[in-house]
Amino acid sequence: MKNRSRCPPGFTLIELMVVLAVVAILALLAVPSLQDKYIRDEITAAMPLAQLAEAPVAQAWTATHALPADNVQAGLPAAEKIVNNYVAATRIQNGAVHVTFGNRAHAILRGHTLSFRPAVVLDAPIVPVTWVCGYSAPPNNMTLFGANETDIPARFLPPLCRPVTN
Repeated sequence: MKNRSRCPPGFTLIELMVVLAVVAILALLAVPSLQDKYIRDEITAAMPLAQLAEAPVAQAWTATHALPADNVQAGLPAAEKIVNNYVAATRIQNGAVHVTFGNRAHAILRGHTLSFRPAVVLDAPIVPVTWVCGYSAPPNNMTLFGANETDIPARFLPPLCRPVTN
């Protein structure tokens, strides 16, 4: 006759605790990357407002070969009136579009700015304006206008707005 142990087959309490600890550690590692994704999503949701302001700037360049100095010259409402769930203001300064986060934006973004700067080919005005987001570099042979006021850490920005690393 076979010797049967008194414990039914299965996992011991210690084995279950070890598995639970491993799962908890993996969950803690995933939380920061999820937070970065949510912040990037909020930045992406703000981009249509920047595009709204970019259109009159590009039109001014095409028509006059000059960039508007502010929202009034671009024919746009005051900066505090161009808003959405995550954006508190959209301001033009010397052709650059500066989006300031606020309203329901994540606390990390609130009060910070993302800049979109126009890049043009000075001796070929037929070439459309290219917009340079955040810390990214302008295309070759293009002149970049406006100051970069971006003060959001690069890790939160969409890839289009990050500095190019080789």
